[in-house]
Amino acid sequence: MEEAKAIIKEKISSKKVMVFSKPYCPYCKMAKGVLKKYVGKELNNGNYEVWEIDRAPNCYQLQQALKKMTGAQSVPRVFINGRCIGGGTETQDLEKRGQLAKMLRSTEQTQLKM
Repeated sequence: MEEAKAIIKEKISSKKVMVFSKPYCPYCKMAKGVLKKYVGKELNNGNYEVWEIDRAPNCYQLQQALKKMTGAQSVPRVFINGRCIGGGTETQDLEKRGQLAKMLRSTEQTQLKM
């Protein structure tokens, strides 16, 4: 699991927005749909990544590491500036409240506690 945690931490620290996802999950589709409107504006290929972890040979270990790090192993797990904001519902709620755009414009990086 330590290797999975290290991979996750590296991904999160290298991107403004990092989404751990599965392509068939409706909540993942919800989160990616919300974030899609920011691609080309606040988000670009250099600062935004969606990783479809079901294609990774260590998918189970990744989800266990996400559970240990965030309290939930379900996907999506959405990180903005190093901080887990939750999943699809939480991403959509932040958008509805007008807070998502503010978070995406922020450059303040949060340190991960593991």
